[in-house]
Amino acid sequence: MCVVIITQAGAVGAPVGGQVLSEVLPYLELQKDNVKEEDQKNIVEVPEIEGMTIEEAIKELKKVNLEMQIENEGEYDKKTTIVKEQLPKKEIRVYEGTKIIVKY
Repeated sequence: MCVVIITQAGAVGAPVGGQVLSEVLPYLELQKDNVKEEDQKNIVEVPEIEGMTIEEAIKELKKVNLEMQIENEGEYDKKTTIVKEQLPKKEIRVYEGTKIIVKY
């Protein structure tokens, strides 16, 4: 009888314990799987770059450690070409280093 109770307690308690630990450990600033703190990327908010020149948009994205990927093919002037569309849109939260796709 005692074995049955232990087995049932483990089956019921393990998922609950896992959930509790997954919510508590971040508050204790403990890292999972030996990930170093300097290797983790911060989450940043995408700025609005539509309506800016390519040159201005690159500077704005660099402020929050994001990169630009231009979808259009062909030649363009960074100082005069205007960004018409961006993905992801403004205010979306992404990891630093994410490439923001633009069309001009």
